[in-house]
Amino acid sequence: MKICGIICEYNPFHNGHAYLLERAKKESGCELTVCAMSGNFTQRGEPAFLGKYARARHAVLAGADAVIEIPAPFACAPAEIFAKGAVKLLASLPDFSSLAFGCESGNEESFLAAAKALSDESRTMKAAIRAKLKKGVSLIKARTEAAAETEPLSAPLLSSPNNVLGVEYQKALLFFGSGARVLPVLRTGGGHADAELAKNYSSATAIREGVRLGKLRAVKRNVPEFVFDDLKNAPDTSAYKALAVYAALSRPAEQLKKILDCTEGLENRIKALAKGNPDYDALVGKVTTKRYISSRVRRILAAAVLGIEEELVRKSLKNKLYLNVLAVKKERADEVLPALARSEFPLLTRASDEKKLTRTAMECYEKDLLADDVYSFITRTPARGGRTLFV
Repeated sequence: MKICGIICEYNPFHNGHAYLLERAKKESGCELTVCAMSGNFTQRGEPAFLGKYARARHAVLAGADAVIEIPAPFACAPAEIFAKGAVKLLASLPDFSSLAFGCESGNEESFLAAAKALSDESRTMKAAIRAKLKKGVSLIKARTEAAAETEPLSAPLLSSPNNVLGVEYQKALLFFGSGARVLPVLRTGGGHADAELAKNYSSATAIREGVRLGKLRAVKRNVPEFVFDDLKNAPDTSAYKALAVYAALSRPAEQLKKILDCTEGLENRIKALAKGNPDYDALVGKVTTKRYISSRVRRILAAAVLGIEEELVRKSLKNKLYLNVLAVKKERADEVLPALARSEFPLLTRASDEKKLTRTAMECYEKDLLADDVYSFITRTPARGGRTLFV
């Protein structure tokens, strides 16, 4: 039973996501569609707009057969690690044959070529990246500009965020030796970070802002009805901001330095600026530079809150993990769960399944549990307790 995977956050689920799901199901030729989705913290380095079970439920109602959780150490990581962590889960399924994602341009062949070029990173390209970094730009921008100079055929795919993720997905497939093919689907409507609400296809960024500003009529046109019903009662996550500043103040610089991507003395910059900037947004703004982009700063702060160090991230990439099943289509559960159980990793569908985990997997899973507890605390909502939803 062939499986099409989709790596996602659904923060929140919108019409563009529904379009991708529809195209993936039709074009992949697969019998099952499995989404690997971030939990209660996302790659932006902040709490999700809606809880993970609400978002998993939305995905199944929109057509997915199952949703598994991307562990917190990967979900709050840079694009390369985010992609590797998610692909690691999907690649553990012997029937995984396609990976669908939204993109601004490109096709299967161009993504493969770009991934191979960047995986190999010739001496010329490495030298170009180092030269760009010395000018004070971010690593992502350095790689993009270096590719434009040394790998011109790959450069167009590295100029937009969804394409960058697509290349990272293909790189991860090569890294894990997966035979799954990529299925790029051209995006429709608003761009990844467009802040303005469009008529039918707006970005998740615009939808979140629309909800915050009370523009519910405009938001309603951009999401399925079952998503809108939950967005009207989206939890308040603002308490997280004080928690993040407290983590920056209370964690010694030596601990911050152990966080993935907290390099080049960035831990000292965060510590110094946290003392005079009790406001989270102000702190992120002050720490941010051309080299240290805001999403990197937010991810470091999230890792500080959750106590996620680089060592655990690296160990989790190398060792056996788990498939935490957030939601399954009820009428297909008898097909879906046995298909997922063919993974080399154990399934988690109830709290008692934790006993199946190896030491490293348990360390990783404990960060998922902490992320859930923190989310429950800041939103003042009860945690579900690790049981699969049957939708």
